[in-house]
Amino acid sequence: MANADLGNQTSITEFILLGFGNLQKLHFLLFLLFLVIYIATMVGNILIVVLVVADQHLHTPMYFFLGNLSCLESCYTSTILPRVLASLLTGDRTISVSGCITQFYFFGSLAATESYLLAIMSFDRYLAICNPLHYAALMNSKFCLQLMASSWISAFLANCLVIFLASQLTFCNSNEIPHFFCDFSPIVKLSCSDTTLIELLTFIMAFIFTVTPFLLTLSSYVCIITTILRIPSTRGRQKAFSTCSSHLIVVTIFYGTIMIVYMLPDNNTLRDLNKVFSVFYTILTPLVNPLIYSLRNKEVHKALRRKTANKQRAFCKS
Repeated sequence: MANADLGNQTSITEFILLGFGNLQKLHFLLFLLFLVIYIATMVGNILIVVLVVADQHLHTPMYFFLGNLSCLESCYTSTILPRVLASLLTGDRTISVSGCITQFYFFGSLAATESYLLAIMSFDRYLAICNPLHYAALMNSKFCLQLMASSWISAFLANCLVIFLASQLTFCNSNEIPHFFCDFSPIVKLSCSDTTLIELLTFIMAFIFTVTPFLLTLSSYVCIITTILRIPSTRGRQKAFSTCSSHLIVVTIFYGTIMIVYMLPDNNTLRDLNKVFSVFYTILTPLVNPLIYSLRNKEVHKALRRKTANKQRAFCKS
């Protein structure tokens, strides 16, 4: 602790992430559970990235975006789960103020990137279903790269403003964060500085990087569903819907859990429920995304079978 010019208050240099502290008897079981989830998440998402890069049949805009999503999910879960696993295993729940702000930076930037990535993927499906004749011309390689680069770069640069203001805050009195990772609200509530500016900026950022892509995604799917319902044959409707059903499930899980977490009142009664839903969108969503896409996507199945067959032939030749 370092003395500060705040009367009898002291400036805090580290936080305590309370996490699952009220479940101490289950810490080892939670460690094993989250370890299995982390390994499965990394293996599943990396496998999809490898398939998209290595299989020429998957060199299309849809799978280019899917590969980016899987790469993002690997980074996303790695900002939170390793710290949770270390805490559950060692019992050390402390994290430095700078470490906490850094974790929030990567978490917030990746979450913002994912919001726009999901919007881009829904726009891709909109063009493929509602405007198929112009799809190849519009969704060319250059345009796809521009969309991806803009979503990644804008999210990380915009979040720098929030992090700069967060680094100027002074924290005093309590240093306990009632969460398993460093989220914005719990951090700001511990500050004894004026947080008006950073809260206003975060509200604007949330609108730009969460509400706006959600509305874009929603409008894309309204157009998609309207177009699908106009298809005369049942088989045609099923085929059209199958190309976007996986993405629709992922979007529903992602935005559904985020809305529940950030719209629930922040009180002691609902705090544990908030943690449960936070686990869904920070830990379980990166796990289920590759499962949803691999189980429901025939092209991914074919690519996996081709790679398996090639390896078997190479093994037999050797």
